[in-house]
Amino acid sequence: MANIITDETIEYVGILAKLELSEEEKEQAKKDMANMLDYIDRLNELDTEGVEPLSHVFPVNNVFREDIITNEDDRENILLNAPEQKNGSFQVPKTVE
Repeated sequence: MANIITDETIEYVGILAKLELSEEEKEQAKKDMANMLDYIDRLNELDTEGVEPLSHVFPVNNVFREDIITNEDDRENILLNAPEQKNGSFQVPKTVE
């Protein structure tokens, strides 16, 4: 199937890409775009029946570990290291007036 790329299409793509193309470059762009669309048409001819769609070429697995609590609430021992404490929490100097 022949894809026809018009001069208007090339002008529009040039505007979107903010390119100033010479007439020679516009003609080359038309040929290149037509070749790309022909290639895509060829890909549509492939038999993909039974082929599972991919989102990645390589298998993607969750690399995060399980969130397992390994320490208990040991507030009393932790607060022993605090220079100052108030109501079971660290007390720090005021930083905002």
